[in-house]
Amino acid sequence: MPDWDVVVVGGGNAALCAAISARETAKRVLLLERAPEDEAGGNSRFTAGLLRIVYNGAQDLAQLIDLSKEELERTDFGTYTADQFLDDMARVTEYRCDPDLTEILVKESFPTALWMRKKGMRFTAAWGRQAFKIEGRFKFWGGLTLEAIGGGPGLVDSLTQIAKKSGIEIWYSARAVSLIADDAGVHGVVVKRAGKTAEVKAQAVVLAAGGFQANPEWRTRYLGPLWELAKVRGTRFNTGDAIRMALDIGAAPVGNWSGCHAVAWERNAPEFGDLAVGDQFQKHSYPWGIYINAEGKRFVDEGADFRNYTYAKYGRAVLEQPGQFAWQIFDQQVAGQLRDEYRIKQITKVTANTLEELSKKLDDVDPAGFMKMITEYNKAVQTQIPYNPNIKDGRCTNGLAINKTNWANTIEKPPFEAYATTCGITFTFGGLRIDKETGQVVNVHFHPIPGLYCAGEMVGGLFYFNYPSGTGLVSGAVFGKLAGRGAALAAKQG
Repeated sequence: MPDWDVVVVGGGNAALCAAISARETAKRVLLLERAPEDEAGGNSRFTAGLLRIVYNGAQDLAQLIDLSKEELERTDFGTYTADQFLDDMARVTEYRCDPDLTEILVKESFPTALWMRKKGMRFTAAWGRQAFKIEGRFKFWGGLTLEAIGGGPGLVDSLTQIAKKSGIEIWYSARAVSLIADDAGVHGVVVKRAGKTAEVKAQAVVLAAGGFQANPEWRTRYLGPLWELAKVRGTRFNTGDAIRMALDIGAAPVGNWSGCHAVAWERNAPEFGDLAVGDQFQKHSYPWGIYINAEGKRFVDEGADFRNYTYAKYGRAVLEQPGQFAWQIFDQQVAGQLRDEYRIKQITKVTANTLEELSKKLDDVDPAGFMKMITEYNKAVQTQIPYNPNIKDGRCTNGLAINKTNWANTIEKPPFEAYATTCGITFTFGGLRIDKETGQVVNVHFHPIPGLYCAGEMVGGLFYFNYPSGTGLVSGAVFGKLAGRGAALAAKQG
């Protein structure tokens, strides 16, 4: 008889949701976290803790968040329908996202958040990040409203406490190195713990150990040249171990293996994420300003869409620039709108009272190229169109090689501010093929592998090229819950 009914490999949001879900049916559940306890939680620990869910107004959110009468009166939460969520997923992935997986993600987003709440998770509304105050009322935009209390660290801590209270055993500094498998399926995991290798037998295994973004060799192999130079936004432990283990026994790879979620990140940030800083190295207010490269040229449409729908692909655009860096430029017309992350200590920032002075202060940038670009840009702004950061306002430029579609302001009111960024990789999009009903991993012959399940960043087929913000944590929770339930039922039958 195996020691465990279900073993979950991983320690973040997806793994913890899988373990908690499995424990509803299975008696003996073990979670293997490769990191030591003080670094546990995978990438989830480094997030802002936002979850994109379907909701049809404040009454839905009130089931998840304790909202006071005053908060309800001063906030326009709007709605975020299933159709909107499906449209956002389709649009940003260029209509490549797997329709079945996407439908489950969308359909189960609210029920899964409610399940987490009933288990003891606490949520708030993302007033600070996703709402602007207009005439005394907060108005939410971009479909992203729900935030775990305490952000990513709070999410991980809460789920960990829920797991421990429900009787799930957690081993820290326990690295799964291979699956115990034969022709009949998966029967456990080989684990390296405290310098010793041991076999951990189980009726079913759930893999939820993240992508391969912290593995520079795999990044270069799958994402391509220069990706070894990207900074890793999150944990140093997501090196693709669990994906490799599954591929070794014939699991089917699927999805956008050359794609990833990557953002503009502080140019001089450390190689891996810093838990003390969390996600504050990110620089996401670029829609209100402009991006420039070493030649002083703009290279993306900063106002193509709300930040939620462009930030996860613009890291790649920065990496592709000469020297793998870019500066974000703002003036005082918009400086008050910059997110909190622009005010941290660990930042590469310059200010100047004239554009000429600024051009000379931008490290590694051609001043003449910058002055030529900024003059042309300012002339091209259609100032007769009103500026409104809450909507796609259509305030654009005309006649430039790359026009700005919305929120185009002249850069003319000093002092000017500039922030140096590089590419920060969050997670990789390539993963394993799963059965949509159970979360069971499918092999290269498209047959389910008995005893093997998968969740989180390891699920391939959801994201291509880009990503709507807040879907990572929701996907982890939805497919974690699904895989945990599937694994527990398999263990019961076994």
